[in-house]
Amino acid sequence: MFKVLVEISARHVHLSPEHFSRLFSGNLGLKKIKDLSQKGEFAAKQTLTVKTFKNQFDKVRVIGPLREETQVEISLTDARFLGIDPPVRISGDLKGSEKCELVGPGGKINLNKGVIIAQRHLHLDPQTARQRGFEHGQFVSVRMETKDRSTTFHQVKVRVADNFVPAVHLDTDEANAAGIKQKAEGTAIKDNG
Repeated sequence: MFKVLVEISARHVHLSPEHFSRLFSGNLGLKKIKDLSQKGEFAAKQTLTVKTFKNQFDKVRVIGPLREETQVEISLTDARFLGIDPPVRISGDLKGSEKCELVGPGGKINLNKGVIIAQRHLHLDPQTARQRGFEHGQFVSVRMETKDRSTTFHQVKVRVADNFVPAVHLDTDEANAAGIKQKAEGTAIKDNG
């Protein structure tokens, strides 16, 4: 059991180099506006429209750096608004995920897969994981003590990598359920059984 930073991950897009070039007309690269808590990740100035047959979200932030595959992360509320049914997945697990259209200033792309609801997860570096007895891929719980909506989240997947900084990522639906406005502190608990 230990205290850990809890952050809100709002809807966003990760782009492949090919898709970035098509959507932004070969623009020279992502323009960083601020660093995020995980090393090397940043919010870019560039935004896109995420569109489906039913609705669309404008000005969806692109997160850098560019990745091997394009991925759109939304909440369940977002999915209902868009009229789609994406799976709950860990980032990068895109097989059988939902489709959408991405529209940028330089063009549009029909994405045949890539829309997911991100599985809530706990980033850990290897040293912290060892010290706390947590292993990559296991599920833990995170207890949130908030003013009006204290909540315990179960099935929080542990992700361990050298470049990770300890932090829990929740989507906007989960954060709202617990009354979290920006960042907060939670208690990561090893599940029994």
